[in-house]
Amino acid sequence: VQLQASGGGLVQPGGSLRLSCAASGFTLNRPAIGWFRQAPGKEREAVSCLSTNNDITYYPDFVKGRFTISRDKTKNTVYLQMDNLRPEDTAVYYCATHLGQSSSYALCHGSPTDWGQGTQVTVSS
Repeated sequence: VQLQASGGGLVQPGGSLRLSCAASGFTLNRPAIGWFRQAPGKEREAVSCLSTNNDITYYPDFVKGRFTISRDKTKNTVYLQMDNLRPEDTAVYYCATHLGQSSSYALCHGSPTDWGQGTQVTVSS
């Protein structure tokens, strides 16, 4: 299982970024997959998860309406579209999965077993 995250960068408040997570070694048609983030001095938190067998998504309240998770089956890639970014969204973002977990809610509240490398997102003017 390999997850390759990309797309981070520096953006001004109110701006947008799209993160990509290319998966290999498994197919995105059963396990849940999600995005998590960790800011300096803070605990890791889930920002979005997707059940790939039924496309059910989960978002915590602090990103609802601003972040959207989606999947391209042909590319075996998951995306995180982030709009209306705020300085408090600054963090290293990771994609992660658990091959034995198909529920987006459970993945976001549980412990993924496979992680991609992080991509830095900085929101600053």
